Amino acid sequence: MDANNFLKQMLLIGVGTTSFVADKVREVSEEWVREGRLNPEQARAFVEDLLQQLRNDPLEWEGQVQRQFRNIMQDFGVARQPEIDELRGRIDRLERQVRDLENKLWR
Repeated sequence: MDANNFLKQMLLIGVGTTSFVADKVREVSEEWVREGRLNPEQARAFVEDLLQQLRNDPLEWEGQVQRQFRNIMQDFGVARQPEIDELRGRIDRLERQVRDLENKLWR
């Protein structure tokens, strides 16, 4: 997968996450109304305020999603690119050492 496709997928995840969060916030606010923790007007204001914050500062929201995504990937043990690059370098050095040893044996 190239970087552009990965970025597009991450943006779609961000958009999907925003939609998911909006739906969950609505569900929670409706539950709080049923439980008597908020009146309907407070719930509506709460949802509108949160959604407005998401709309006004999408870069902050995107940053939060990216941080969460990195944390999830780390929790699953997925290597980051610098770690993969370091391992590739170590493998290259080991392959050279093996070739050098093989060459010495055949001389």
